[in-house]
Amino acid sequence: MTDRLALPRRRTRREEILEIAVELFATRGYHGVSMDDIGGAAGVTGPALYHHFAGKEAMLAAALTPVSEQLLAGGRDRVAAGGTAEEVLAALVGFHVEFALEHPAVIALHLHELDRLPPEPRREIRRLQRLYVEEWVAALIKLRPDLDPAEARVLAHAAFGLMNSTPFLGGEVDRERRSVLLRASALAALGG
Repeated sequence: MTDRLALPRRRTRREEILEIAVELFATRGYHGVSMDDIGGAAGVTGPALYHHFAGKEAMLAAALTPVSEQLLAGGRDRVAAGGTAEEVLAALVGFHVEFALEHPAVIALHLHELDRLPPEPRREIRRLQRLYVEEWVAALIKLRPDLDPAEARVLAHAAFGLMNSTPFLGGEVDRERRSVLLRASALAALGG
């Protein structure tokens, strides 16, 4: 029996186009980008993009919905892993900081373009986001029983503001140091 090396999965053309669209939306804004712009950056004609996506709204939904699903799944995984209240909160913060550092363009889209979506995908993303926040609320209340759920939500959203600052951070500080600073800041804001 021979061991086979697992080869990384090759990205589909759809995934490549979506990544290009996300970068363009993040840097120029949703309304500042046309299907022709995306096609030009992807090396295809604008009309050929309709083979992969129904339009810009579909691209935006395809970019944002999986992100909310990934955040919720990752948050639930950190909580399920258990540990002390401090360890669970540190795991949540670490997960979110790394996600935000890895995907600043997607974070920018969530912050600035979510309202461009049609009602149904926007409702689904908001539902996923609320579930993710509630994972944080439960973890915070375990750490700080003095908080009621509404207060814990305020703190969770404040921490998200810190951690989701990644699209606005320049390159003056290397990635590892940014991670350390963001983790420390979020934990300090949450720990009271």
